[in-house]
Formats: sequence, structure tokens, C-alpha cells
Amino acid sequence: MATMNISLPDKMKQWVEEQTADGRYANASDYVRDLVRRDQARREAISKLQQVVDDALASGISDKSIEEVFAEARVKAMAALKARDAA
Repeated sequence: MATMNISLPDKMKQWVEEQTADGRYANASDYVRDLVRRDQARREAISKLQQVVDDALASGISDKSIEEVFAEARVKAMAALKARDAA
């Protein structure tokens, strides 16, 4: 495992120490690793969402009415819920 030294303002250092004091994290490194993992997951989710938006914009304008779009969405959502519950 690689080592990285970082500098924090006193208030941030105190915050990190408080997060480790309650026992949830073994030390400051564990806390920082958790923050990095969460940021990675967040950025991945944003990237996937952006791809969906880009794909939607690239698909053009639909000739379906808004009612048809919502009806299809409801059908797909119900099917996804049934599949999830069956699993």
C-alpha cells in the first residue's frame, strides 16, 4: 500500500480525529480511504447519469405523447419491481 502525506487546516484535522475517536474508523487513514471510496462511487454514479442524459438528448424528440411516455415508464417500473421482488 502506498503512503501519502496530506496537510489539513487545524479544524479539518480535528474533525478527522473526532471521526476516528468514536471507533467507527480505526485511524485517520481508514477515514480518508472511506471518503475516497465514497467520492469514487459518487463520481461513477454521476458519470452513469450523465451518460443516460447524453443518450436521451442524442435520441431526438419523441413522437409519443407525454401520457404515452408516462404509461411506458409505469409499465417498466412495475416490471422492474416484480423482477426485484422475485429475486
